[in-house]
Amino acid sequence: MTDDLDLQTLRVVRALADTGTITAAAARLGYSQPAVSQHLRRAEARVGHPLVLRTGRGVMLTEAGARLAEHAVHVQAALDAARQELDRLGGAASGRVRLTGFPSASSTIVPDVLARLRRDNPGLQVTYVEAEPPEALASLRDGTADVALVFSHPGSRGPDRDLDGLTERAVFLDRTVLVLPAGHPFVDGSPFVELARERWIGGCPRCRGHLLATCAAEGFSPEIVLETDNALAVLGLVAAGMGVALLPRLSLQAAALPAGVRVVVLPPATGRRIAVVHRPGARRVPSVHALTGAIGSLDPRLHGLTALSGRRPDAG
Repeated sequence: MTDDLDLQTLRVVRALADTGTITAAAARLGYSQPAVSQHLRRAEARVGHPLVLRTGRGVMLTEAGARLAEHAVHVQAALDAARQELDRLGGAASGRVRLTGFPSASSTIVPDVLARLRRDNPGLQVTYVEAEPPEALASLRDGTADVALVFSHPGSRGPDRDLDGLTERAVFLDRTVLVLPAGHPFVDGSPFVELARERWIGGCPRCRGHLLATCAAEGFSPEIVLETDNALAVLGLVAAGMGVALLPRLSLQAAALPAGVRVVVLPPATGRRIAVVHRPGARRVPSVHALTGAIGSLDPRLHGLTALSGRRPDAG
């Protein structure tokens, strides 16, 4: 019966091992939840073993499922190696490469990168998927992306810093800005603790960590009265006098600052690092080398960024 094992079953089981729920596994794989459930039932019938056990809202792999999940990693690595060999034969001009990046990069960094790749390597097939850092790193691990643009804040230890088994090179610093109503008395250089009594516009619970950490370092906890991860919405709310906010400078590059809003650029220590991440050794693949080179050749000043290392991300 195990002769009926297929690559898609291995991918599904691996996604379940990584995410813990059918819903999350389906989202990672780009399928509907019913499609994943049906595939599991068919796979279990073919291999003659139960692969998952339902546990409340999640699932737990059986011993058979866990064994398949382990093998899935090695199978995906073998497929990647085969694709890399083919890319080497054809060179970057006839290869393909898959990039993933965070939302504020989609309207700033990514268009410049894709335009440069099209100009310098017109035969290179490039795909792009927008994803927050935890999902981008997961895409690298499950083989659905080759290169990820991610960010991290000082001292972060969450899933956006889960780099085990991956290669990272920090390339840019994205300064943090304080977004205020135009008539607000806070001035550049004032102690940040002066904002302790303000009403704050924060991101979702997963995304507000930087705001909480910045305020905690100054000895206070912010009163978050409104929640949105949309930078344009934040600007509109601040302009309406609904509160103050912290934003990455990059998120303002593609937005017109509305009347009634001003920004104060905070010290570099509060900024976030933007990094290029890929699997170890992937830079030897011509297509990946071309992509990381295009990122490294960007002029960060065009996007209000600062070069971190002075080295291209494809160097070394």
